[in-house]
Amino acid sequence: MIKNFKWLVLVALTFVACNNEDETIVTNSSDGLPLTSGTADFSKFVALGNSLTAGYSDNALFIEGQKVSYTNIMAEQFALVGGGAFKIPFMADNIGGFKINGTQFAGPRFYFNGSGPAPVAGTPSTEILNPAVVATGPYNNCGVPGAKSFHLLSPSYGSVAGIATGTANPYYVRFAPNATTSVLAYAMGQAPTFFSLWIGNNDVLGYATTGGDGTNPITPSAGAAGVGFDATYNTLVNSMTSVSAKGVVANIPYVNTVPFFTTVPYNPLTASVLGGGNVAVGVGTINALNTQLYGPLKAALNAVGGTGRIDLLSTTAANPLLIKDESLTNLSAQLTAAFTPSLGAATAAFYGAVFGQARQAKATDLVLLTTQAAIAAAPTASDSGLGVAPPSPLNKFGVTYPLQDKHVLVPTEITELKTATDSYNVTIKAAADAKGLAFVDANALMTRIATGGISANGYNVTNTFITGGGFSTDGVHPSPRGYALIANKFIEAINAKYGSNLKGVSLYDYRILFPGML
Repeated sequence: MIKNFKWLVLVALTFVACNNEDETIVTNSSDGLPLTSGTADFSKFVALGNSLTAGYSDNALFIEGQKVSYTNIMAEQFALVGGGAFKIPFMADNIGGFKINGTQFAGPRFYFNGSGPAPVAGTPSTEILNPAVVATGPYNNCGVPGAKSFHLLSPSYGSVAGIATGTANPYYVRFAPNATTSVLAYAMGQAPTFFSLWIGNNDVLGYATTGGDGTNPITPSAGAAGVGFDATYNTLVNSMTSVSAKGVVANIPYVNTVPFFTTVPYNPLTASVLGGGNVAVGVGTINALNTQLYGPLKAALNAVGGTGRIDLLSTTAANPLLIKDESLTNLSAQLTAAFTPSLGAATAAFYGAVFGQARQAKATDLVLLTTQAAIAAAPTASDSGLGVAPPSPLNKFGVTYPLQDKHVLVPTEITELKTATDSYNVTIKAAADAKGLAFVDANALMTRIATGGISANGYNVTNTFITGGGFSTDGVHPSPRGYALIANKFIEAINAKYGSNLKGVSLYDYRILFPGML
């Protein structure tokens, strides 16, 4: 029915026209004025955070990506005004991913192969349990991919034994000095004179990238340090500033500003798509679906209080995906009763269970980038939500079988995410104000990138997947050019707060995407 759907959406990608606001960045020596650090002391710069801080890109951590992290770009500018060395726990290669005791657990990285993201060739050579990495520390870049706010306080986050139980993070285990030192303690042990802190993204992103299915909950705002975001964040800031260090912090962007949640349309089912490129076949498929499934289902739902959940498919317009919405009243029992006379009790009960909370997607839903691979694929016993693999014709996700909670963010889940993000951002801004720290409104920055883009150095950086220049092939993490833009915004905030006059970098010097070979 649908062939090669996974990256079909890419044919619709186009470059976004530049907006009227050009933010041309000059290079460090172009204005002829001597550079100054102002009241900041960059001699010992330490960066705390998650994958963004580390330089994660293309679904992996690798050397060239680490080099263009926004923190390393900042450190290179700090070096021009007295900044010291910025040591990074570099991975062993540019393949990305890692091994633990010789067994591969992650990677390789993605690259764009002309049709879509694809894994690069090769096997990761980075071994997490490599004592030589620990011995050459400490490292100024303390960014840990996957870290949530409270993870930075955990004394067991670098424990080898905790990897198997999920209480530790392999990326931190790799450079942690021992099994009992938290990321915060590791950073504090370096006596920083200046720090950056960008944390909290994963506290909401984990929930979002799993479709709000409950497997990765949002961190509550309330609660003790190590549990709730507010107390945790204040503990981080209070600790980092307790040694008289100055610093810069950033707030959290809304998840719907990154292409992971905005690339896949809610309504990709055209006659051409459903016919595998043959419109006539697609029209026939649509007519059959309307007669055999959508028509009877619409009538039954309308009769039992589910009016508006399902409509007939159009042969001329783009049709929405079929999804499960757990916020809806479950009409399984009512549908079972309605279908029993025509289908028999057992089949009717199955249809009731499948479609009790089903509806067609709307523009207010966010389909995950990873859901591309599931659309029109056959549900299995493990991912159908019912513990069995549904038979034909209910064997095509999004077409004849509802995409599950993990595939789509529905409005109630999007509201949960926004509420949490807004709460975190109040805490972050209040902490910055209370401690006199430079503040980056990353939420406003990402919103601008997502709504027309930001023009700088002759480039318009947007969140359009693959072609927009702002994001890598994983749809979440920035591209090199995106990281450069972020670094410039951090530098602008530092200049404004501390009276320095760092000029930032030119986006011209940073590529959009990494190639397959590095």
